[in-house]
Amino acid sequence: MAALGRPAPQLRLLLRAFLGPMALSQRSASAPAPRRAPRRLSVEGNIAVGKSTFVKLLLKTFPKWHIAAEPITTWQNIQAVGTPTAGPPQSVGNLLDMMYQQPSRWSYTFQMFSFLSRLRSQLAPYPESLLQAQEPVQIFERSVYSDRYIFAKNLFENRFLNDVEWAVYQNWHSFLLREFSNNIFQDGFIYLRASPQVCFKRLRQRARTEEKDLELGYLEQLHAQHEDWFIHKVTELHFEDLKKAPVLVLDVNEDFSEQAAKQEELMTKVSTFVKNLE
Repeated sequence: MAALGRPAPQLRLLLRAFLGPMALSQRSASAPAPRRAPRRLSVEGNIAVGKSTFVKLLLKTFPKWHIAAEPITTWQNIQAVGTPTAGPPQSVGNLLDMMYQQPSRWSYTFQMFSFLSRLRSQLAPYPESLLQAQEPVQIFERSVYSDRYIFAKNLFENRFLNDVEWAVYQNWHSFLLREFSNNIFQDGFIYLRASPQVCFKRLRQRARTEEKDLELGYLEQLHAQHEDWFIHKVTELHFEDLKKAPVLVLDVNEDFSEQAAKQEELMTKVSTFVKNLE
């Protein structure tokens, strides 16, 4: 690995394989710049807090915004690539389920792949709709930052990542985010806040197969990680811009999926938050 400057040629090839051909190019080289720089935010929160419902509400309320969904289907269906086959790539496993079933074995593999898939999403060229928008806004369902400071950190503190794995993960995370600092930026965070008990009830209601064995204690740990970062401000962050990023905290203990008044209240707060970023 080169000590200074851009990645060594071998590393550039590796990064292209993981992140796609546009990852190592300036975004402006692949497409014209938007009329103004897009506001980029991520929606953060515990498992089953209501992110998917909230994101759908955002898209309904602000149809010109671009929403990048969490790449769960990618984790559920790992494809065998780079090997000659007669047909399309074959699925080699559900990494999300493997991690939940054997966290000591698969947590490191999952978190590295999770981080890289999120990074790929945040490095993707701007979609045409965003390029045409007068006030472009891009929303990500979770981020490369919560991948590290919430989920990977929690796995390490539970010893599902050992000291070496945690060190290697942090090394890659810091290196890649600094390498792509011109393309990875975050204007703010939207933290959906609900009690672990509420999240656990919603988790049981949606009945995702991989989550069938998750316990309330795990959601309590993740809740504490979110609170430490977004509320108590005690999480050690390693990027100066990240420390300054504003946070909108939204209470979603109340079920807002069918409550028009609650939906309007949430969307008004989001609209005001985004406008104040200017």
